[in-house]
Amino acid sequence: MELSGPERDQLLRRVAPDVRLGRGVRMYAFVNLYGCTIGDDTTIGTFVEIQKGAVIGARCKIQSHTFICEGVTIEDEVFVGHNVNFINDTYPRATTDGALQTEADWQLVPTLVRRGASLGTGSTILGGVTIGEGAIVGAGSVVTRDVPARAVVAGNPARLLRTLPDSAR
Repeated sequence: MELSGPERDQLLRRVAPDVRLGRGVRMYAFVNLYGCTIGDDTTIGTFVEIQKGAVIGARCKIQSHTFICEGVTIEDEVFVGHNVNFINDTYPRATTDGALQTEADWQLVPTLVRRGASLGTGSTILGGVTIGEGAIVGAGSVVTRDVPARAVVAGNPARLLRTLPDSAR
């Protein structure tokens, strides 16, 4: 029996029963979603993981190999490039006093990406930041602090390059 591309992709996805999917969500093979919310008409590429408590808005495009962890909120119409990674723990450790850490041993640091922002390929977004509406984060950037609305930032750490006019979309 030969499967079509969409039928094959369906077999290669892991979407937990607690995921809330909006209308028209498109997902490709090898996605791993659990405990998250995905808005209407959003596209999720191959090899994407979205953890519990993450919220993705409507009409977003999440490219392949991206990791969106607990505590991340992405508003509507956001572009997330390939291999973008979010961090939700300021001081990650494997153990506390010699024992493996549990959820009780660390503090979740939330992150917010506002409507219409674009995150370039290979960006790393540290916990506790807000990326403003319509902002652009250049490929490979490490975002360590808030990015204002319509700002264009790039580098490690990401620095302001310019501000887009209000008319830019």
